[in-house]
Formats: sequence, C-alpha cells, structure tokens
Amino acid sequence: MKKMVLTGAAGLLGWHTRVRLHAHNCAARFSGEPEPFDIFALDREGFNDDQTLASAIAGADVILHFAGVNRGNPESVEQANKAIAHRLVAACQRVASKPHIVYANSIHAGLDTPYGRSKKAAEEIIRSFDPTFANLLLSHVFGEFARPDYNNVTATFIDRIIHGNESSIAAGGVVHLIHAGQVARDAIEVGLARTSGDIHFQARQINVPELYEKILSFGRDYRGAIIPELHDPFEVQLFNSFRAALFPSRTPNPLHLSTDHRGVLFEAVKTVGGGQTFLSWTEPGGTRGNHFHLQKVERFLVLQGEAKIRIRRVLNSEVHAFDVSGSAPAVVDIPTLHAHSIENTGSGPLLTLFWANEIFDPNSPDTYADPVLAE
Repeated sequence: MKKMVLTGAAGLLGWHTRVRLHAHNCAARFSGEPEPFDIFALDREGFNDDQTLASAIAGADVILHFAGVNRGNPESVEQANKAIAHRLVAACQRVASKPHIVYANSIHAGLDTPYGRSKKAAEEIIRSFDPTFANLLLSHVFGEFARPDYNNVTATFIDRIIHGNESSIAAGGVVHLIHAGQVARDAIEVGLARTSGDIHFQARQINVPELYEKILSFGRDYRGAIIPELHDPFEVQLFNSFRAALFPSRTPNPLHLSTDHRGVLFEAVKTVGGGQTFLSWTEPGGTRGNHFHLQKVERFLVLQGEAKIRIRRVLNSEVHAFDVSGSAPAVVDIPTLHAHSIENTGSGPLLTLFWANEIFDPNSPDTYADPVLAE
C-alpha cells in the first residue's frame, strides 16, 4: 500500500485527486484485492497544524502538493505560496521523510506578477529539498465543483448561465483548458512512477466567446430536455461540469406531459449522438446501484412504481434522497463523482428506465462500488 499525501485537499484539484485515489481503492475492494492507497488528505486546517502535518508526511511515498493561493491582495499572494512551500519542506525535514513530491505549478510561474513570482519561488524552494520532484505546469483547470469567480472563467460562465445572467462576450481572449480529473490522473501516475522534471499537459485552446457560446448552448438544450452530442471528451468534461453545477437545486427535473384520450405521452430523453437506454424490474425492497462513475453521463426515470433515489457526493457524508414515482414522471440525472442508488419503496414491482451516453464496456466499465449509505 502506498501512502499518498494531498495538500490543498479541499480545493478543486485536491478533491478530484482524492476521488481518483478513492476510485482505485473502491475497484480493489470490489475485486477482493488489497486497497492500493493509504490516503492522507490535508485541508488548510490540517496543513497548518504541526502534529497533523508531521503525522501525514512521516513515511509518505508521494506528496501531491496542491495547496496554494491565487487570489487576494498582491502582497499576500506573493508571500503565501513561498510560505506554504517552506512549511512543507520543513515538515519533511523534521520527520526525516523523503517522499516524491508532485507540485501543482502554473504555466504563469516566473512571470513578473505577484502570482508568477510566488509560484516560481515556491518551485525553487521545493527543488532545493527534492531536485527530482515533478513540476506540473498547469493552465486553466476546470471541472465539477469549481468555484465561480474564483477557479476560472469556465465556472463563472456556468454559474451566470444557470442563473439566467446571460450577456454578450466581447471578441478576443483565449484560454487553455484542462479538466481536473485529467490532471489528477496524471499526477497520481507521475507520483507513483517517481517522474521528475517539468510535466506539460495538452490543454484545449478555445476562444473565450466560443467557450461562452458552448456553455450557453448546454443551458438552452438542457432546458429543452436535450442532451448535446458527446463524442468529444473535452465536451463531455465541460458538460459534466455544467451538470454538476445544477445539482441538487435542479433535481428532479419535471417533464412536460401531453395528455389526450389515448393517455399520457412524455419524452424521457433526447440526445445528439446516441448512447444506451435500458430498463429494469426491481422487486419491493430491492436496491440497485451503490456505485459512482468518473465520466459517465447517466439518467434515471421511474416508469412504474415508487422509488427513493439516493445520491452522495464521493468522500462526503451528506446524502440527498429523492422520492420519485411512475405516476409523476421526473428525471434524475446522476452527477459524475457521486455514489448513487435506487430502492423500490413501493408494494409492487418497480420499472425504471436508465440511459447513459456510452455503451457499457465490461473492459472499461467506469463503475466503482461505493455504498451510498454507511454500512
């Protein structure tokens, strides 16, 4: 078992990396194998506590160093990242630990700005302790649960569009986007392989107006119960980020019912590009699911019977429960990185329609067993 330490674990990149490590452990448990990772997640409070920090670092195999400051007054930003790096190195020296350090740096490190100078100085502090460290040169990291008006422009656009604050965006401006899950995956691999030196990422270059229009189209389609075409992995990542920002306030999403003498007609899902739709019968008291996905777009629809759908953000304890019924059709879209289950709470069989954006591949199922409720 590898001891993996994350600093900045409460941040966007830290949380995505914890989920990825947790997914590996979930997969191992499901297969009856030993868990590969002993995960020590340090948020700001834990990192600033001497005893907690020393305990986490002692005997660590890999430190994924994601703690940092990129917002605030210029003087604070300039000093903060250097201070964080000094504290990390001092702690390693104090407990005589020699982990492989993977540092979440920036492509802006070294620029003549408070942030650029601060990140470069932190890089040099880490290099003085561990010349073989891995230096991740990151651009604009986006993903599920990025904070609007903080992490990057993507989260801000999503927030504005969801809340109806649409506006015209002036031409000009380019961003280089990379999904937090992709960075997390590569950071883990780099740490385990003890790769050293600068690590560059292939980001998606996109004009700012084009990015805004893409997210705006997500909003327009989604209000019309349409799932966009999802063949491009980048657009899947962007759409998953958009969907996560809708949860849980827009869940469930009631459907329009067309009623005449023949009965009731309603559209469960409309999609551009395909996917997989399937149904299940579940006996009273039976439960399906208790797993999560890293990238799959998934929708549940109860057609007959009564059910309770439970959804819990991975690595969190709060469970959101939704009572749904075939007599009042409503779709529940399952956010990525959320454990979920569906329980038949009625007295008769439960008929449920499921849809996913990709056909199930048993060789790459993207399904990780994780009970929604504590066992």
